[in-house]
Amino acid sequence: MIDKKQNSRPAFTMIELVFVIVVLGILAAMAMPRLERDLSQEAADDILSQIRYTQHLALVDDMHEFDDPQWQRKFWRIDFNACNGGGLYFRIGSDSDNTGNGFLETEAAYDPLNGKSLFAINTTCNNSTTNPNVLLGKKYGVNSVAGRGGCNGLRYIGFDHLGRPHTGFQNSAIPNYASYMKDTHGACHFKFTLDNGKSFTIEIAPETGYAHIVTQNNS
Repeated sequence: MIDKKQNSRPAFTMIELVFVIVVLGILAAMAMPRLERDLSQEAADDILSQIRYTQHLALVDDMHEFDDPQWQRKFWRIDFNACNGGGLYFRIGSDSDNTGNGFLETEAAYDPLNGKSLFAINTTCNNSTTNPNVLLGKKYGVNSVAGRGGCNGLRYIGFDHLGRPHTGFQNSAIPNYASYMKDTHGACHFKFTLDNGKSFTIEIAPETGYAHIVTQNNS
């Protein structure tokens, strides 16, 4: 004789299943705004990391040349620009040939994550060969940047061999450190805006070049 009690299996009732589905739906709805905040935070962390990487390159690769009156043009720098069709990208490099017209892909830094150059121009954002990590618009929906304070109206910043911030150095005719961002200029603020309307600001302190996300002093 078969014992029915031994063959019985515990199971969910239909009411219990409906209740679980409702709870999961509520949790998913609560998580959606959190996902948007995480996207903004991820973009801020990434850009901050790239600014610090630029400063690191400047510290380990001294561009100071006593016999070159325009050596300051070679400072390692990070630029932010708009792609054709929208979206922001960045690039990191040094004008090592000292043209004063920015830097080429051959003068760009390499991405430690994939070995590709950290470089793009506004017409190459959709190229399959372009490093996807520089495309802030495609990765995070970042569509604009505005410079304020010590980098008012600018979308780039460079660093010297001591890690100090500089602006305007690409037009430097003599090595007089006129591009050095001092306390009197105020901190540099880059405000980034995403497609969803959210924004964040990264501050770069004058003289020291210390960078952090505004409202996140420990970032």
